[in-house]
Amino acid sequence: MKKFFFLFVVGTFVSYAQNRTIPVDTMILTTHNITVKDQNFSYTAETGMQPVWDNQGVPHATLYYTYYTRNNIKNKGSRPLIISFNGGPGSASVWMHMAYTGPRILNIDNEGNPVQPYGFKSNPNSIIDVADIVFVNPVNTGYSRMIPNDKGEMPDKKLFFGINADIKYLAEWVNTFVSRHNRWESPKYIIGESYGGTRVMGLSNELQSSQWMYLNGVILVSPADYNAYNTDGQPEYNALDLPYKAAAAWYHNMLPSRLQNKDLTDMLPEVEDYAINTLMPAIAKGGFISEDERENVAEKYSEYTGLSKKLILQHNLVVPNNFFWKDLLRDKTGQTIGRLDSRYLGIDKIDAGTSPDYSPELTSWLHSFTPAINHYIKKELKFDTDIKYNMFGPVRPWDNNNNTTRDDLRKAMATNPYLHVLNQSGYYDGATTYFTAKYTLSQIDPSGKMKDRMTFKGYRSGHMMYLRNEDLISANEDLRDFLKTSSANGKPAKY
Repeated sequence: MKKFFFLFVVGTFVSYAQNRTIPVDTMILTTHNITVKDQNFSYTAETGMQPVWDNQGVPHATLYYTYYTRNNIKNKGSRPLIISFNGGPGSASVWMHMAYTGPRILNIDNEGNPVQPYGFKSNPNSIIDVADIVFVNPVNTGYSRMIPNDKGEMPDKKLFFGINADIKYLAEWVNTFVSRHNRWESPKYIIGESYGGTRVMGLSNELQSSQWMYLNGVILVSPADYNAYNTDGQPEYNALDLPYKAAAAWYHNMLPSRLQNKDLTDMLPEVEDYAINTLMPAIAKGGFISEDERENVAEKYSEYTGLSKKLILQHNLVVPNNFFWKDLLRDKTGQTIGRLDSRYLGIDKIDAGTSPDYSPELTSWLHSFTPAINHYIKKELKFDTDIKYNMFGPVRPWDNNNNTTRDDLRKAMATNPYLHVLNQSGYYDGATTYFTAKYTLSQIDPSGKMKDRMTFKGYRSGHMMYLRNEDLISANEDLRDFLKTSSANGKPAKY
């Protein structure tokens, strides 16, 4: 027995004492079945690695992807292809993959809370009935990694980790993917969540101007527009978050009866109007605002948010969101509210302070997403590796300079009459707030000549609105409608 045990341990040690590497260029195909909208059909899942090449044609990174195609489609040329990214930067493309558009979703309750056993189930709302989807993981997310050269040297991180570097190499990667899979004829869409919104705004122009790949649609899911987040240099942008604060306060029953007794979407237009037409100009006046106006604005701000007038005045009418998350319920339950989804509640060590100890919604999501994606990839997709799946990968420092993505999307729309934009945002998202997203849409095309090609949809949940089952259904239906309305339908691309 002792000899056998010794040999077993040695054998185990030898078999696992290897360098952990990822294949540079590989794929695995599996076939599955699903029922969507009362239709049962088969689909193929292709998962693997596709290289990123340097200027000499040598692979210096490889990206992990999963590509779903419905089987028995006669005309692939007319079937939409959706290229999906998440954000971060540094986030894997796991969130929309395993909870929104993909054929399998998390085992969670109807409000998005984790339940055990962790795992996944079929997604009866997946858009795979009407479109094929590829989920792409940028460098250092998922299983995607940089590749050393023949001297063992890693490439310069600046080639990947920055707004413009990210856009450039991903556009090249998408070109290769579309060519390898013979999808040049297909109507093409790019969808990005959170920072992925910045990514796909930039990709829209890069794909069209540098890869000559023209798109039918750009889909922004809870988009992060960093041009609107510079509240240190331009504090008036803080006014864009007032409608979010009102929505979160309404959810937690913290508003006066005049507002609380209204339905959410009946109450918000009043707050939106006040934010853009009164609060923003008031903040812009800074220290030159009159005392009467400052008092009146603070009074109204308090009515719309449930915060005290005194605290608002102490913040010079610019209340940071992190303070709001800490303070809203401080005197009611002593709990904090979530950043990415303010329906979630947290418990801090002490009630005092200006910011929550942690994000309760994110810890909840990691409960369910991490085991589900790891289990799913190995069990159902049959992709096996010892490399760690990075839910969040090391991509810092990230170069945010020369951010022209908002205008990139304008250029892409102006040069392509086919290109439409859909924005999907949750009212309770305190990180990339819904009214900031509306503001971004208004600033993409200041002329207003292309606004009929932009659509905004709001949902009664947070950053990942699809975690709430009711919004999962409606958001996927909104995607189906968008695919129809943005279809060329035989019309020429001209003004």
